[in-house]
Amino acid sequence: MTATAEQQAGSAADKAPPSLLYMVKQVELVVRARLDELVRPAGITVTQYTALTVLERHDGLSAAQLARDSFVTAQSVADLVRALEERGLIRRERNPANRRELHILLTDAGRELLARLAEPVRELEELMIADLSTRQVGQLRHALSKAWRALL
Repeated sequence: MTATAEQQAGSAADKAPPSLLYMVKQVELVVRARLDELVRPAGITVTQYTALTVLERHDGLSAAQLARDSFVTAQSVADLVRALEERGLIRRERNPANRRELHILLTDAGRELLARLAEPVRELEELMIADLSTRQVGQLRHALSKAWRALL
């Protein structure tokens, strides 16, 4: 390959769009950084916030279920649960159907914290989709859901 052909090949590669995996990771990183700015003053981490929102949607999960739905390992969920329980944001109760299993539940304080954070988090999401039409937002939601399911 001549120098000119190599330059043209390099130039074409430079113009190729970034991979979707790279773009998804970029969005995830900036969302996480912005969420951290929002939740840090409340004294919680993004991971703890995620766990609280999971419990808001599905209260009474086991630790294993909470770990899966919060994107953390089973080992790290123990520390997460302990920290949230010490803050009074969650409580654990024995499962009446299986006394060895504990259900994790949001407390009123946990619900109040989520209520205080709801508006700033909603505003962050609105900022993220500000240049999209309502139809495009629906399409994005649908496409992300399909992509997620395809990888399970």
